[in-house]
Amino acid sequence: MEERIVVGISDQKIVRNPDILVSYALGSCVGVCLHDRIVRVAGLAHILLPESKPWDMNEYKYADTAVARLAKDMEKLGCMRYRMTAKISGGANMFYTNGRSVGDKNVEAVKKELARLNIRIVAEDVGGNFGRTLEFDSASGRLIVRSIQRGHIEI
Repeated sequence: MEERIVVGISDQKIVRNPDILVSYALGSCVGVCLHDRIVRVAGLAHILLPESKPWDMNEYKYADTAVARLAKDMEKLGCMRYRMTAKISGGANMFYTNGRSVGDKNVEAVKKELARLNIRIVAEDVGGNFGRTLEFDSASGRLIVRSIQRGHIEI
């Protein structure tokens, strides 16, 4: 029987088949979903901000630290970086700083970090001006994105 594991803001979780990762209410935050289809392990990071701060020790909070940590922790469970694929969602235009939305900055930082790690993005649902809830299946790598505005889509 599958278990649904909730991933909160500035957090990450990793599960094995058949469990499902769920993250609620992503606005400007970005959900980074990594999957290794061979070992059927999935990880989800709920990223709040693009760049880490030296005084904040929560590495799960920031794109520039959370993505690498998620990949590294998945490798400890038998995943191989070259087999990992990414799906990203969120990054809505909810708040603006210096003329750019925090959501846009988060998406840009996540994409930069995934590229640095050579992890291919296979699907994304980002931007807009609405929140999202994510359900990520460890067995299939299927990501269901739910929103009030669009219902649900699968990416």
